[in-house]
Amino acid sequence: MKLKLQEPIIIVNFKTYLESTGNRALKLAKQAEKASNKTGVQIVISPQFVDIGIIAKEVEIPLLSQHIDAINPGSHTGHVLAASIKESGAIGTLINHSERQLKLSEIDTIIDITKKHNLISCACVNNPSVSSAVSALDPDIVSIEPPELIGTGIAVSKAQPEIITNTVELVKKINKRPVILCGAGISKPEDVAAAIKLGTNGILVASAIVKAKNPYDLLLKFAETTKIP
Repeated sequence: MKLKLQEPIIIVNFKTYLESTGNRALKLAKQAEKASNKTGVQIVISPQFVDIGIIAKEVEIPLLSQHIDAINPGSHTGHVLAASIKESGAIGTLINHSERQLKLSEIDTIIDITKKHNLISCACVNNPSVSSAVSALDPDIVSIEPPELIGTGIAVSKAQPEIITNTVELVKKINKRPVILCGAGISKPEDVAAAIKLGTNGILVASAIVKAKNPYDLLLKFAETTKIP
């Protein structure tokens, strides 16, 4: 049974930072769970592949894989299988992150695979036109992230708000089902507030949380901000 998405949503991408590797990944996961429980906001984490199984046994918040490949079981050395991440404890996957870009045909195949395995698909897009094409493939989540702003601390919700509003408009025109998130440069509560006011259902965040001096406190602030009308 696929997890029911609860809006607003915060997805924390652990990437491959040392601060979110191994035991530190588990500590961060527990902080995310604590913040989710305290605020009632759904916080989803996306750890490295090797940490999924360990973390899934220790926390109850949802986990996403950072990627899966467009493959079926068989001879695919070094690839990531949907069945594998599901058995490890993930309930879905990121797709087409700007640091792991895919062809549209691959995105289509992977979304189909997630449907067959009852996994949540979070498709990342870099501009409104791509969001339009990807939304037609019917992912569960569309996350708009201009790559030039990722990791800069300059929030897309402030620097380029028209990208978000255009994405929201185009996605809803084509497919009303996907949850729409915003990422890239989100580092302050006011960035989160701006994203929500522009019509998104939450945020996809990485370094701001992973590298924060106190990730728990910042997650609390982010989560509380998503609930402000």
